[in-house]
Amino acid sequence: MPEYHIHTLPNGIRILHKQVLHTKIAHSGFTLDIGSRDENESQLGLAHFWEHMAFKGTEKRKAFHIINRLESVGGELNAYTTKEKICFYASILDAHFEKAFELLTDITFHSVFPEKEIEKERGVILEEMSMYLDNPEDAIVDEFDSVIFPNHSLGNNILGTTESVSRFHKADFFEFLSQNLSTDRLIFASVSNLPFEKVVRLAEKYLAPIPAKIQQRNRTPFHQYKPQILTLQKPINQAHCMIGAPAYGLSDPKRIPFFMLSNLIGGPGMNSRLNLAVREKYGLVYTIDASYTAYVDTGLFNIYFGTEKKQLARTTDLVLKELKKLREKPLTATQLHNTQSQLMGQLAMAEESNIGYMMMMGKSMLDLNRIDTLNEIFDQIKNTTAADLQDIANEILAEDKLSFLNYVPVK
Repeated sequence: MPEYHIHTLPNGIRILHKQVLHTKIAHSGFTLDIGSRDENESQLGLAHFWEHMAFKGTEKRKAFHIINRLESVGGELNAYTTKEKICFYASILDAHFEKAFELLTDITFHSVFPEKEIEKERGVILEEMSMYLDNPEDAIVDEFDSVIFPNHSLGNNILGTTESVSRFHKADFFEFLSQNLSTDRLIFASVSNLPFEKVVRLAEKYLAPIPAKIQQRNRTPFHQYKPQILTLQKPINQAHCMIGAPAYGLSDPKRIPFFMLSNLIGGPGMNSRLNLAVREKYGLVYTIDASYTAYVDTGLFNIYFGTEKKQLARTTDLVLKELKKLREKPLTATQLHNTQSQLMGQLAMAEESNIGYMMMMGKSMLDLNRIDTLNEIFDQIKNTTAADLQDIANEILAEDKLSFLNYVPVK
């Protein structure tokens, strides 16, 4: 059986489906190649606001009817917004798959953005922003984007600003959709026990009538990076630190090797280099991790930790010491094998999540026009050498290329 099936409608909308026979749950959703980086200066936060408003009324449904449609039969309806994507998705018993398909189509293409609901949801989003700002672990991550990508849309907060969110009205949503929605840049993906033929029949029923809208969009690439060191005083009890730099984009052949290196540095395993060197050995932090996000044309690598203010310098030095080791000394054969094996195991377990696989399919097809199989990814990992990782460490993790953002407690 192939990994997945694909069908393209005359209007450009693509249908992706993976049949998994041993499940009774159907996961499906629309992934749109639209995100916060597609907003102009007057639209900051509009993509995320649209994600919220999709649940607030369509041409034939009120907000309550949208919420109740799937929940009344035990299903779930949700959405998320990133820098480059918006996704509306649902999980439901396979017997109710058509209900989910129809509802997802309705909220994606037929939202009406009632002014009364906009006013209510504006307050919800402003509260969401306040919640993030009150949590330094979240706030520093968002602010670090603006340190790495200054004066660029990738550096903007997905939530927008208080000022921008406060001025949006109905016409702004329709204008944003008109500027960005393109039927050849959105995908309906599903994972369930249903045959592909049934999914295609439903796509012909609900999606084929949608008029084709094909339009060009040029995202502004990011080039102007300069390392920065920024320390801000905050009314907090603990110091928080972000360290990082731009990294490889999605199509770069070094993406998988760098993901492997990032996982070694501060991945979810308790045996990551940073966790062992800083938490386990010295007890200086509760949380320390590294992450790597690849965008279409660039990427972002960062390290986060929180510690006592008096330990900030020492902890930072320990982090830099670990990065220096990776630049100066290649992994041994055993270390390389363990690093490869750990990442392959993590990826294999992640693929066990059907909802995660459904979301990955849509994003990967939009970004790369393909979906790499697990074995293909494993081959890239196995073919990565210790010298490859050392070269990448010197290219991305050189100390003079890193930026630093510190939140320190104010007396």
